Amino acid sequence: MKKIFLPITFLITFLSTQAQKNFQGMAVYESKTSTADFKKRFEGNKEMTPEMQKGIEERMKKMFEKTFILNFDKQTSIYKEEEKLDTPGQNGGGMRMMSSFMGGGGTYYKNVKDKNYTVDKEFMGKEFLIKDSLKTYNWVMESETRQIGGYNCYKATTVIPASKTDFRNFRPKRESDKKVEEKKVEINSDSTKTEVKEKKTNFMDEIELPKEITITAWYTPEIPVNQGPEGYWGLPGLILEVNDGKTIILCSKIVLNPKDKVEIKAPTNGKEISQKEYDETIIKKMEEFRQMNQGPGGGRSFEMRVNH
Repeated sequence: MKKIFLPITFLITFLSTQAQKNFQGMAVYESKTSTADFKKRFEGNKEMTPEMQKGIEERMKKMFEKTFILNFDKQTSIYKEEEKLDTPGQNGGGMRMMSSFMGGGGTYYKNVKDKNYTVDKEFMGKEFLIKDSLKTYNWVMESETRQIGGYNCYKATTVIPASKTDFRNFRPKRESDKKVEEKKVEINSDSTKTEVKEKKTNFMDEIELPKEITITAWYTPEIPVNQGPEGYWGLPGLILEVNDGKTIILCSKIVLNPKDKVEIKAPTNGKEISQKEYDETIIKKMEEFRQMNQGPGGGRSFEMRVNH
């Protein structure tokens, strides 16, 4: 029987290729959005009791502080919120609607080789399957370094247009910019009618969207995959932190080649739609929500909804 001897270089290449094919990692991210600007809006509101304000703050914390899991290999990844049991009565209709305007949601699948993504989202009781091309980030590589979880990380920045459908991008308007008035008819003592203007509190009219936001990312070449949380990607290493000034997404745990492998595949449920079409749907509903709040008693609708 003739023996076959493989060159050592061929064997090393073969084993390396197999290792890359089987490579998989898992990263846990903590996402936190500052709510300080919105808390100021409730201060001094005589119609709101301390109990109501505390309830709103607790619900906002739940909505703006979340944990996500990123499972990834060399080419693909899935990013999904960690499943938690809801406390009875803690997720009312108003909160569900506001959560629909938040980033994330569903399973976010990225394929960095084909440069496309798929994400399933539920909005107003309807399921959507968003399919589109990955956003191209014009990253500026910085020389600044730091350690995150024992990994050496490098800084990169970019400026992107603010998403009109991500509630985390909204900012409260300055007092001088607010134009929220409603007409009211007042009956005088002599039975004549006088039209006066009364300032009203309309949540949707008190927020605005900046034109663009600056993104700061920290990535580690020690994990050489072109991946990151949410839709972020495009750096020569796993992105461990993303910061846009109000929202910080920070990696708290990394497991490379876990024993239990996860099937990384795109979601399939929902009405297939492009990102542009989905954004147009959200913007239309946001406008309807704003118009609804301009009706009788609409000024306090946001506070009352999140409190129930």
